[in-house]
Amino acid sequence: MSYLLRPDPVSRIHPEPQPSDDTDHFDHLPDSLLLLIFDKVADVKDLGRCCIVSRRFHSLVPFVENVLVRVDCVISDDDSSASGDDDRRFSLNTASISDASAGGSFSALFRLVFAPIFKPFQALGQFLGPRRSSSSLEDEVDQSGVTHHSPTQVLKNFAEIRFLRIELPTGELGIEDGILLKWRADFGSTLDNCMILGASSVTRSTSDLESPLLDDDNGNIPESFYTNGGLKLRVVWTISSLIAASARHYLLQPIITEHKTLDRLVLSDADGQGVLSMNREQLEELRVTPLSASSASKRTLVPALNMRLWYAPQLDLPDGTVLKGATLVAIRPSESKKEVCDASWLADAFEEPFGTAARMLIKRRTYCLEMNSF
Repeated sequence: MSYLLRPDPVSRIHPEPQPSDDTDHFDHLPDSLLLLIFDKVADVKDLGRCCIVSRRFHSLVPFVENVLVRVDCVISDDDSSASGDDDRRFSLNTASISDASAGGSFSALFRLVFAPIFKPFQALGQFLGPRRSSSSLEDEVDQSGVTHHSPTQVLKNFAEIRFLRIELPTGELGIEDGILLKWRADFGSTLDNCMILGASSVTRSTSDLESPLLDDDNGNIPESFYTNGGLKLRVVWTISSLIAASARHYLLQPIITEHKTLDRLVLSDADGQGVLSMNREQLEELRVTPLSASSASKRTLVPALNMRLWYAPQLDLPDGTVLKGATLVAIRPSESKKEVCDASWLADAFEEPFGTAARMLIKRRTYCLEMNSF
């Protein structure tokens, strides 16, 4: 008699369980490697999400060296008076909850993760436009149940920041469509230098239909520049950019004072309109020498200035961009020993194609201007 052995179908459907390995291989990664990953994450809201993953992450995030703070909204001076905290003019919206919490040092950061935006983005420094009454904001806060946490408040629990980037939701200067206005400023305890690039219009060349404007003016500014309001407009651009830069610098003082490990700080905006930059020496200078505040508004006092101006009625860039009324202004304090026309910082102030525009403009005739402190 023969027997045919067949496998048990149950064993095929339900195989015997294999010994499980409960080891979390992520735990084998050293702290130094995790910190490198967190430095790549950088965004403070994403770091807040990392904090709630595990206790280990929560303990490591405060030692991140590269941090990016994207500001949700900026509140006017009058708005801040309602809350009694000047620092809140420059804030991130968060769910309304008491600042004091027993949930850990990153409670404000956790709340930031679920931050709603309760009102449209506003321009920093409402000195350039009409101010709103504080009562309207109070009603808005009461109805929406939203409070604000400034970058200073959110960053206070980071202990080892080396490179800090803060990004505003929009530029401060209301510029009409088609007009180019960009600025870049370096500060210590006061303005170190500023570069402004503007154009009355930015278009693309149609090479088949148009030929580049011949440079037959020898770099001279045409007489019409003085009579049709061109010079006046450039002065307005210059003053507005300096006010915007000095207002940003004023707001950074508490952050710089608290974070003594900073090697570099950059305050920009999502529009790419203006960039304020400070290196380690300039940061230390501000800690040692307090800034001089303007008596008229909450911004750093702008010192007396020496300026250099370059102008071209039309500038045709290699990539096909055409700048009409292209203007470059280089600015340094009158007391500075550095040369205003130093090409090393003029040419690298802007991203392309506008860096090329700056390099082309500084080859033209230079005009000197002076401005008093304000």
